[in-house]
Amino acid sequence: MSGTLRTTGATASDADLLAQTVIAVREAGSALRERFGDVVSYRTREELMSALAGNDDTALDILRPALTRLRPDAGWVEDELDGGALPPGEWWVVDPAEGNVNHLHALPEWAVTATLVRENRPVLTAVHVPLTGETCTALAGGGAHLDGRPLRVSPTTDLGLGLVATSQARPDEDEKVVRRVGSSITAMLFDALVVRTAVPATLHLLNVAAGRIDAFWQFAGARADLLPGALLVTEAGGRISDTEGRPWTPQSESFLAAAPGVHAQAVSTLSL
Repeated sequence: MSGTLRTTGATASDADLLAQTVIAVREAGSALRERFGDVVSYRTREELMSALAGNDDTALDILRPALTRLRPDAGWVEDELDGGALPPGEWWVVDPAEGNVNHLHALPEWAVTATLVRENRPVLTAVHVPLTGETCTALAGGGAHLDGRPLRVSPTTDLGLGLVATSQARPDEDEKVVRRVGSSITAMLFDALVVRTAVPATLHLLNVAAGRIDAFWQFAGARADLLPGALLVTEAGGRISDTEGRPWTPQSESFLAAAPGVHAQAVSTLSL
């Protein structure tokens, strides 16, 4: 059914696994924080990619061995921009520097995320925001938490009073997607109270789960920027679908996460 993210049941050991995952993302976040400060200048695409890779490698040097020790037989998603279904089994879906461009530009909106996916369903996720010190977690069937406190989505029932957000899925998106993004922002500017447009997606979804904003949508997307937040929002009582209200999967061409009271209204606005 639309509005729910079907997850495989977590086991008792998954709770222990989540606790160890939290340690890993916090350690990686600390390493990235040491690299954070002045704006990193670059003059070419090659220099930009090199700077991005430097942050990724710093975090991955911590995350890869730590998570591999926890789940030696789990696969590893190499490219955080990849989308679509995964092969059978368990996979670590990791974004070592979610919002990496923000980090390079000395902007505060960036995080470290790690999600364990089992048979294409997220089982657990940990999202650490180094500059605020916040750590959000979710366990399938076990709820979503912010630093140990339960998360609940907003009780808002009127989209016209809602704060909503969207994000750019990836650089160099094709023209059709870019135009669809623009049209959706225009539609939401008419129907919602305030529209935020920024990256990364995961932090918007964290805010939906925490009840800070009422809805988030995105066209196209990658597993690493949607799966963590999808599990957080679902476990916090929110609804997940594509923008036309159909069940969302990593193969979907759009994504919508919203408080239950505004989900149908958001679908109506975004069904362009």
